[in-house]
Amino acid sequence: MRDGLVRLWGGLDREHQALALQVMRYGVVGVCVTLFQIGCYNLLLGAGHQRDQIANLLASAAAMVVGYTIHSRFTFKADEGSHDFAKTVWKFIVVNLAGIAVNAGWVWLITKQLHLSPHWASVPFFFATPALLFVLNRKWVFD
Repeated sequence: MRDGLVRLWGGLDREHQALALQVMRYGVVGVCVTLFQIGCYNLLLGAGHQRDQIANLLASAAAMVVGYTIHSRFTFKADEGSHDFAKTVWKFIVVNLAGIAVNAGWVWLITKQLHLSPHWASVPFFFATPALLFVLNRKWVFD
């Protein structure tokens, strides 16, 4: 298997190798940030006794701060001097507001339409929303 991976990697041009590394970095950071957000969400639902949509909003806001900090410095790091903080942070906020809206949709679907525990919204939080946010971050925020 290792030989196959080495051959696959060697067959990629530099641009595709860079994309593959970026996807891997996003995956590692994204899993950590998403788990942080899910942890905050579930903590706010349980111990914090927050309503599901309030818990989603607060957990997403906390994850947005952590996510921007790590993604801008590691996942989508720019060359020194080419990073326009003011422009990038506003785009990041817009993208994450879209993510919050998508997650609010998951909460609504899970709780109001499927009549399940709001904790079940953690599943699409983890698997669906991050894929959308990767594309938006890569193509628009950290272009």
